[in-house]
Parts: sequence; C-alpha cells; structure tokens
Amino acid sequence: MTLYFVIFGKLIGSQISKIDGFEYIEYIVPGLILMSVITNSYANVVSSFFSAKFQRHIEELLISPTPNYIILIGFVAGGVLRGLVVGSVVTIVSFVFVDLQVHSITVTLLVLILTSILFSLAGFVNAIYARSFDDVAVIPSFILTPLTYLGGVFYTVSMLPEIWQSISLANPILYMVNAFRFGLLGVSDIDVTLAFTIVILFTVALFSFCLYLLNKGVGIRT
Repeated sequence: MTLYFVIFGKLIGSQISKIDGFEYIEYIVPGLILMSVITNSYANVVSSFFSAKFQRHIEELLISPTPNYIILIGFVAGGVLRGLVVGSVVTIVSFVFVDLQVHSITVTLLVLILTSILFSLAGFVNAIYARSFDDVAVIPSFILTPLTYLGGVFYTVSMLPEIWQSISLANPILYMVNAFRFGLLGVSDIDVTLAFTIVILFTVALFSFCLYLLNKGVGIRT
C-alpha cells in the first residue's frame, strides 16, 4: 500500500489537478484503505475455510453441537478482524502522506464493518465451492481485483464517458468506495443512502446463501 501512496499519490498524483477540491493523493486514500479491507477480509476467510476442508478438520465442527450459523459467524468474524486490523495499519501509513480528516466517523465505521462482513461472506462462498488451491486464487485474481480497481478507487466516475458511467453503476464496490469516501472526505459520486441500502442487501443475501450452503453441506459432505 505504501507503494500505491508513493507512485499514484505522490509521483503521478502531483501531475493531476484537484478532484472535488482535494489533492489527488487525498482523494484516493479512502479507496486504498477500503481496498486493503476488502482483499484481506476475503483472503482470510477463503484461505481459512478451504484449509479446514482440505485438512478435514471441518468435520469436527460439523459433528459438534455448534449451530451452523455460529460456525459461519466465527469464520466471518476472523475475516472482519483481519480486514479492520490491516485497514487500520493502512490508515496509519496514510498519515505519513496526507493530513487525513474524518467527515463522519459513524459513516466511516459502518462502511468499514459492512464491507468487511460482505467480503468475508464472499470469501466463504469461494471456499465452499473451491476444489483446489487454484480455485481459491481464481476469483480474487480475475474478478475481485478488476472490480476493485474499476470501483472508483483511483478516479471519480464523472471522469468517464457517459456509457462507462452507466456500466460502472453495476459494480457494487463503487458504492462502498464512495460511501467510505463520503465518511472521510464528505464527497461522493453516489447517493450515500443508496450505497448503504445496496451494501446491506448484498450482505443479508450473502449471509443467507452461505448459511444455506452450510446447512446443505455443499462442497463439504461427500
């Protein structure tokens, strides 16, 4: 992440004009923080749950009296913790480069927690269906990373041609990045209420789907 701050923020950003009244490096800080939260929350759950499958000790949990929703919450809690810890470290690093001001602490924390939960659940789905360690790497490499980079981390969607602005609205990460940017800087390309609605709906839907898969034993029981 320090390389992102140096290369995009200082070297390239110094050649870019202000966006919504903020220096370019200030504008991309929220996206970089959230990107670290997304990738680490996802990676923690997909690796830990798949490892439990691969080493067969997931069976000890399944035959225990522990309810499936507790098992799911346990894995998700691990992902959330790792995401928030890494996000906090990236935030501390950002103070070296910018004087970061928080516009709304409530919005900032809510977006962080909801986003971390959402991608922890997404990592759980990936781990459920994964049959090999290659399957664990496919989604982050070919889906999650492109969606993150195209989610407004390094730019405002108003810079894009109209057709690409419309296409960008189909990317859920765009709503999370903009809601988090509003929490820190007070600016957003997306209505914050709409962003929260979409994130909450995705989170509820994914939690229900993960619990359904766990109850059915998909990818676990043979």
